[in-house]
Amino acid sequence: MAKLSIVKARLEKEVNGYVLMSGDEAAIIDAGDPAEKLAGQLGGSTLKWILATHGHPGHLAGKDALKEAIGGETAMHVADAKLFLRSADRYLLEGDELELGEMKIRVIHTPGHTPGSLSFLVANHLFTGDTLLAGGIGRELPGSDLRLQMISIGTKLLRLPLTTAVYPGHGPATSLEAELRTNPYLRRA
Repeated sequence: MAKLSIVKARLEKEVNGYVLMSGDEAAIIDAGDPAEKLAGQLGGSTLKWILATHGHPGHLAGKDALKEAIGGETAMHVADAKLFLRSADRYLLEGDELELGEMKIRVIHTPGHTPGSLSFLVANHLFTGDTLLAGGIGRELPGSDLRLQMISIGTKLLRLPLTTAVYPGHGPATSLEAELRTNPYLRRA
């Protein structure tokens, strides 16, 4: 059976960055600053992916430093690359699957917080960025579309098994089941 290790790192601006390891390969989701804090969690694994859930600076401020120091392919949605004037080695679309050791990372396009917001599903672990937080959703900023964000949550994320663990871009981890019970944004839906 394939094994997945997940390490959460608290970064600047209270952003959660995640290091995922399967076999001898690793992926980093939301490479904020300081990049060294994430790099220090790799434990000898080869960094294959540097993934951004969205284009806000706190969630990818360390991506270029990581790529330069360690390597790895950067990836995000093209809508956020254009909006925030960012670049990546690869632009991801709904349904893309990225290999990580013996696991696959499934890309789910969840627009709303930003036009190019992405969530990443690895087995029963969902990395949501600011689309869905424990007890809330990411705050509205210029370029946010709350209606579209709620549609993304309802039509994509809440169709996953309720036991799915949720690892948000800020705050503690949760589950879809807990969010359906307690999240005021979802209880109104």
